[in-house]
Amino acid sequence: MLLAGLLTVLAAKPAMSQEFDFDEMTYTPEVTTFKLFAPAKAKGVKVRIYKDGQGGKPLKSVTMKVSSSGQEGAVWTATVKGDLMGRFYTFDTGHGETPGVFAKAVGVNGRRGAIINTMNTWPDDWCCDQHPVVKSPADLVVYELHHRDFSVARPDAKYPGKFLALTEPWAIDHLKQLGVNAVHILPSYDYGSVDETRLNEPQYNWGYDPVNYNVPEGGYSTDPYDPVCRIREFKQMVQALHNAGIAVILDVVYNHTYDIEHSNFQRTFPDYYYRVGSNGSGCGNETASEKPMMRKFMIESVKYWYNEFRIDGFRFDLMGCHDIETMNLIRQELDKLDPSIFIYGEGWSAGQCALPTEQLGVKANIPQMPRIAAFSDELRDGLRGPFDDDTKTGWLGGAPDCEESLKFGIVGGISHPQVDMAKVNYSKQPWATEPTQMMAYVSCHDDMCLVDRLQASVPALAAPTPRHSQQSESSLCSGGAAADAELIRLDLLAQTAVFTSQGVPFMLSGEELLRTKQGVHNSFESPDSINQLDWQNLQRYPQVFKYYQDLIALRRNHPAFRLGDAHLVRKHLEFLDAPKGVVAFRLKDYAGRDDWRNIIVILNANRETATVSIPKAMYTVVCKDGEINEQSTSKIFGRRTTVGPQSALILHD
Repeated sequence: MLLAGLLTVLAAKPAMSQEFDFDEMTYTPEVTTFKLFAPAKAKGVKVRIYKDGQGGKPLKSVTMKVSSSGQEGAVWTATVKGDLMGRFYTFDTGHGETPGVFAKAVGVNGRRGAIINTMNTWPDDWCCDQHPVVKSPADLVVYELHHRDFSVARPDAKYPGKFLALTEPWAIDHLKQLGVNAVHILPSYDYGSVDETRLNEPQYNWGYDPVNYNVPEGGYSTDPYDPVCRIREFKQMVQALHNAGIAVILDVVYNHTYDIEHSNFQRTFPDYYYRVGSNGSGCGNETASEKPMMRKFMIESVKYWYNEFRIDGFRFDLMGCHDIETMNLIRQELDKLDPSIFIYGEGWSAGQCALPTEQLGVKANIPQMPRIAAFSDELRDGLRGPFDDDTKTGWLGGAPDCEESLKFGIVGGISHPQVDMAKVNYSKQPWATEPTQMMAYVSCHDDMCLVDRLQASVPALAAPTPRHSQQSESSLCSGGAAADAELIRLDLLAQTAVFTSQGVPFMLSGEELLRTKQGVHNSFESPDSINQLDWQNLQRYPQVFKYYQDLIALRRNHPAFRLGDAHLVRKHLEFLDAPKGVVAFRLKDYAGRDDWRNIIVILNANRETATVSIPKAMYTVVCKDGEINEQSTSKIFGRRTTVGPQSALILHD
């Protein structure tokens, strides 16, 4: 009887992950309470109070005590009397000082937590900020940017390389004119590879080296020494984008940290947060999402970014390192806040993970993760060539047998009776249950940008040598004007495949400017001269920006391109017979209640004109020879049509 009662008590006791909320510091003017999840057997756990964010001796050092414990560890607490507003703090479990794992404000370089008044981080009218309304992920057009790349070379930028650059009229106007409605910002939390005390010196990194996951990066603020500044300026950026109707998607990197030895995870609770000895992240360490407190950390972190910063979506770096259960719990918890929050990630890892593949968030397991999307490398590499060899081309460069990979991408990665999965690269089974689970793209920050990849893999488009700065280039290709024209044709053709697909379209910032990174494959720490956008290309190649603009508008104006439902895609999208190097499809019978009855899209990668049979009707030509005009009066009639070399033809009746 006594044993049964004890078991009942134990069963009723909440797990540590349920009990602890990662609110490591709670301030009042009278007393500040500190809490830390750490080993139950740790010795002499302390919290130290400092005047400044760096340097100086502690004003006070307080020994923490265990308030509760469980199988996973213990909660250590301490209270410090007096008003600590404006002070800084660290924890020490015997492995070096740390601001904890869930600091919400930090000093310079993120080494000490900061005690601030969060009301001071609110921009004017922050209480009125509203998330843009997005009925379906299919309606999104995602634009991936790095804060520094986007603005550092813009002549009229007042805050080049900063969060505030995205509040400036030129930046908002460019995004609105282009037509994108979601900005995916590369890692914007506090990361380790840029020294915030030396921002006057050349430094660059993408930011995939997390230090403090829940605080904006100081290097993108105007004053990294002020803990309030970086938070307020991040919120100003979100507010400006929201006011323009643009959602903000945060790139989150929970799969690894900057390193192990100095990480806040390791210094707080050695080895708990990691799969020790496993390197699925490819960065020397791999976090353990399946452990209760790491899982809870991830869940609480995304909820915090939504609640505090009004973030609209999350892109998970190397999602294939995280377990399926954790990803589904994140989806469920965010649904309680806002079901429209968009979640997507890389459906792969960078190496072998400690967990078996069937438990991980890889592409093949997307059917087990409802309303979570993954990138389609099938479409990407079908278009441009394999990721592991920059010199090999894809469909754009005339490689054979790529058409089925394109078709798989066009239907949104779902099963479709006209897609032969045996001929699709990488995947032999459809992995999306809905087209909104597939990110359609041809380039992103990883690997070469589109122009560079075309130049590396299509001999006629080789870049001039020696390469000079972007600003001094007089020709894109060593072949001169004719090669330049071909490069532009293929660039526009690639994006036409992306933006007329049923997946969620995604583009790298600067592609609308014919961006080049001078052939650098992995520019994560290359200088500005490699990574910055060349804004002069707006004047050099105005036809490129206009095509991107019109292509995005075409998708926005016609629901047939964004059905968002697998059943509707199979019902309304049919592929037409076409010669090698050509993919043709019809969106039929007022798909998605479109104003156009039937829409025909023909994509021709050949260097010669192609002829395609089409259903007999009178058609209006809205896209031809690198120009899009939805108000076109140009007509064709018949059962056959021709499409120009390396271009798209779009018709409707």
